[in-house]
Amino acid sequence: MTFASMTGFAECAGSHDGLRWRWEAKSVNSRSLDLRLRIPPGFDGLEPPVRRLAGERFLRGALQISLSVEAPETTRGLTVDAVALASAVRIAREVAAETGLAPARVDGLLALKGVLVADEPSLPEDPVARGHRDAAILESLANAFDKLTKERCGEGAKLAALLTAQVGEIERLVGVAGELATAQPQALRARLSAQLKELLDNAPVSEDRLAQEVALLAVKADIREELDRLAAHVQDARALIGHGKGVGRKLDFLAQEFNREANTLCSKSTDIALTRTGLALKAVIDQFREQSQNVE
Repeated sequence: MTFASMTGFAECAGSHDGLRWRWEAKSVNSRSLDLRLRIPPGFDGLEPPVRRLAGERFLRGALQISLSVEAPETTRGLTVDAVALASAVRIAREVAAETGLAPARVDGLLALKGVLVADEPSLPEDPVARGHRDAAILESLANAFDKLTKERCGEGAKLAALLTAQVGEIERLVGVAGELATAQPQALRARLSAQLKELLDNAPVSEDRLAQEVALLAVKADIREELDRLAAHVQDARALIGHGKGVGRKLDFLAQEFNREANTLCSKSTDIALTRTGLALKAVIDQFREQSQNVE
């Protein structure tokens, strides 16, 4: 299955028996599949199959789908809104009387918005004819969805490359943290010995007592468990990216797990270099989480 983003745009036009239409489909990020339709009057019966088609093609994303219809020239007509025209004439006469200007011309009155109204397109009454029309419209929507899927997959390929690079950086920083962690016991011993000597006015401290204190501090500062979990999460992230479609939720959850382990690592750190590595790790994980939220 293909690794896909949730963002994209597609359009597709079609015609049938002189009727012309255009579908536009726009997709952005969403926690689930959220479909919003704009369908002109007389085409409401298309909504259930449109939703079904979207559910078959997409797992997540906020989809805005609109249908615009242009009636055949032979079926178009214009109608004068008598109420609007009467109001326009009355106002024109009042203005002419007050200002002394020439009265309004007919073409000017008809050009006013709402005076001349285009007739609604005539729709087929025969159920069979209407069925053929709807089938043609839905076929063009399927083509638009195919284009949208292709665009989302194209964006997904870019996302996959970016996420893979971020996972590689996370793995590198975990390795650096592991190397720094091996030096923590010796650093703790040196720091504790210096502090005790300062507090006790350079009085000697027994090696046994010093070893016990260092051991207690080393246990509290041990980050091997966090490093092991981070390494396992790295492998899981690569597997999900390689798996393909429908892994966005899992990647988002994995990013939270990454962040949890990085927080614990920083809290246990007793070395400034390890803390800086942990902060760099958190920054990359934050970028990883932000991008994973774009994945379907």
